[in-house]
Amino acid sequence: MADKTIEIIAVHTKAQRRGFIELAYRLNSSDPNWVPPLKMEAWDLITPGKNPWFEHGKAQLFLARRDGRNVGRISAHIDALALTQPASQGMGPGTGNWGLLEAEDAQTTAALIATAEQWLRDQGMHRVLAPISLSIWDEPGLLTKGHDHPPTVMMGHHRPEYQGWIEASGYHPVKQLLTYEVLITDGFPELINRIVASGERNSRIVIRKLNKAKFAQEAALILGILNDAWSSNWGFVPITDAEIAHVGKKLKPIAREDMIRIAEVDGEAVAFLIALPNLNQRIADFGGSLFPFNIFKLLWWLRNPRSRIARVPLMGVVKRMQSSRMASQLAFMMIEYIRRDVIPNYGTTHGEIGWILEENQGMNSIATTLSGRINKVYTLYDKAL
Repeated sequence: MADKTIEIIAVHTKAQRRGFIELAYRLNSSDPNWVPPLKMEAWDLITPGKNPWFEHGKAQLFLARRDGRNVGRISAHIDALALTQPASQGMGPGTGNWGLLEAEDAQTTAALIATAEQWLRDQGMHRVLAPISLSIWDEPGLLTKGHDHPPTVMMGHHRPEYQGWIEASGYHPVKQLLTYEVLITDGFPELINRIVASGERNSRIVIRKLNKAKFAQEAALILGILNDAWSSNWGFVPITDAEIAHVGKKLKPIAREDMIRIAEVDGEAVAFLIALPNLNQRIADFGGSLFPFNIFKLLWWLRNPRSRIARVPLMGVVKRMQSSRMASQLAFMMIEYIRRDVIPNYGTTHGEIGWILEENQGMNSIATTLSGRINKVYTLYDKAL
């Protein structure tokens, strides 16, 4: 209890979990750019048995109460797989996390963060990297640029006040994650066209669409490449088989064969690119609920999703090829092939690539070569405990 007027309680009951979830909808209701997530997904995220992250992670949720009302929330959590990573890559032994922060004011924020920090100390942690909700693969970082437009599918959105409130608790920026917006209707620069044309003449290269009839196998293939491709990246935590299956199940309803490409060289899958229609565009006015009628609106949209923006959340090339010229050629080919399809098929005019680590020169170079502009920045902070 950091202040006599604020009570911090650990969440244990179903009613408390419901209060934890519902608070976000109340605190963000006046923000026209906040997209209410589907409540069933919010439940799954924080529920052991629903979210396979809990097979290698543990978390404690906290609620802040004032005058009998919920006024804030936070999660404190530890990922056992993250603890096994090299400290030089951002995680490592002794590093815990907090996330899912929502609060009415600076005083509540400070009390919640202090409580999360103490929980992490009690678990033997000596450093905190935050905010992360709950996995690094979910919604890492605090939105620090781009509050003036809604997030795309699977991206976070936070009130601008949070930055100052978090930094007032002794947190310092350690990494920025960038997203780029790219206009796709006018085609790409001539340099890219030449690179793509050169790849098309190379008989060793095949760029194929996702085979949704074999979705489970394709998801395993893609995420296997991802684990290899991203293994040296800052913040990397390997994705488990259970998480691969979970992500596949979650993405299957919105995945489109012509928006996901796999690059093969000499018959071997070596790269992939996933683009998704912007589900947030459809669910923004659902209030987080599918029932009683929103589920029919969503199912109708999913039959032929019209989407102004296609988000590229993941792209990867196997590590042994990452320093080769072919790596960027494969990336440009996959991007161009998807661009050709999404404009007529889904009415798409813009792409959003990200997030991208600020020091990832290869991906940032690809985005800028596509004439992309940074439209959102997410900041990760750390603090010694």
